[in-house]
Amino acid sequence: MKRMNNDTKFSKSIIEACTESCQKMVDLFNATRTAITDQFRDLAANDRHTLQLVLNEAEALAWQTEYPELVFPDLAEEKARGFMQWMAHQRDVRTSVRL
Repeated sequence: MKRMNNDTKFSKSIIEACTESCQKMVDLFNATRTAITDQFRDLAANDRHTLQLVLNEAEALAWQTEYPELVFPDLAEEKARGFMQWMAHQRDVRTSVRL
């Protein structure tokens, strides 16, 4: 019976460590999302939902790598910048069509 208690304690400590690790990863991803959303707040005022979709895509791609916590911040910023450039291009196209 004593062995079972030791195994149970060991299992709980592993579960707790994994849970803490996962929570840290979630917090890191959320902090990155918030920072990028704040960075592009004025530029994406009318398209915040689309910016969130861009960040979702970056996160999904990051999770496919071996080190998502290292890939996500740079990939998310790169995708957000690409989205902002696309929006600027669309504004230019709309402006030139109106002329």
